[in-house]
Amino acid sequence: MGTSSVAVPARGRRGSELWARLLASPWLLLAPAAIALAAVAAYPLIYGVRASFHAYRYGRDVGSAGLENYRAIFEDHTFWTALGTTAKYVALAVSIETLLGLGLALLVASQLRFSRFIRVSLVLPMTVAPVVVGVIWRLMYASDIGVVNPLFSALGLGKPNVLANPGSAFLGVVAVDVWEWTPLLFLIILAGLQSLPQEPIEAARVDGAGPVRVFFDHTLPLLRPVLMVAVVLRLIDAVGTFDQIFVLTKGGPGTATQLISTYSYNTAFQFTQYGRGMAMVVSLLVLVLLLTIVAIKLMRNAAARTSS
Repeated sequence: MGTSSVAVPARGRRGSELWARLLASPWLLLAPAAIALAAVAAYPLIYGVRASFHAYRYGRDVGSAGLENYRAIFEDHTFWTALGTTAKYVALAVSIETLLGLGLALLVASQLRFSRFIRVSLVLPMTVAPVVVGVIWRLMYASDIGVVNPLFSALGLGKPNVLANPGSAFLGVVAVDVWEWTPLLFLIILAGLQSLPQEPIEAARVDGAGPVRVFFDHTLPLLRPVLMVAVVLRLIDAVGTFDQIFVLTKGGPGTATQLISTYSYNTAFQFTQYGRGMAMVVSLLVLVLLLTIVAIKLMRNAAARTSS
């Protein structure tokens, strides 16, 4: 009897310890977020992939279409035009945002007198909803009440009517993206700059290296992994840009600012070709995944070179 009276509390303690470890498990803590993510992201993704293999008529599913939707978009000249416009838009916007973010981060990291004010003011555009950003800039670009035309006229450059001409409309939507998302690159790069080891940089300065030499020989190589992460994150987000484009131009004039996102939207909801529209989105998703895999490999190689 004495043995059983000791064994029962021991089993109870082991059970309570196991339950405590289970409650403290990170997987259990992550479970609610994982379930919510699956509900709001995984299900729509699965439904969209399924829809890309189905045919629709007057908004109703009429059965499986196999690969017909994909064959149709690959033979669609407008699809390839939109894909090219998307590539140009992403390349130009992300390049400018990276350069501006790097320059502003270096400026703020140098501890200028107004660096704190610059830091706060630069973050503000990123806090505005993309739809609101589109509305603000549409008003600014407006030929009758906007501020852009009077500004260009005061500088003797005429009245460009930005959104009315194909070339200026494309540059106009790029400018909006740069204004809104440069703060994201700025914050990531600034955090990277502040976390760099200072010993090699200080040693180079002691040896007489100037600011430019220190930057290209030490700061930039050490910062390269952070830059690549920032660029990859922004590339993935920029490919799916829709809100600003839809509010500003709806893809016009003509097809000058028509990205894959706006073209797939028009195909699905204006022409009720839901399967074909979803096939465009899925094709773009696959392309982004492939680019992300390549970028991750490049980042790992860059990190390996930096550590060695």
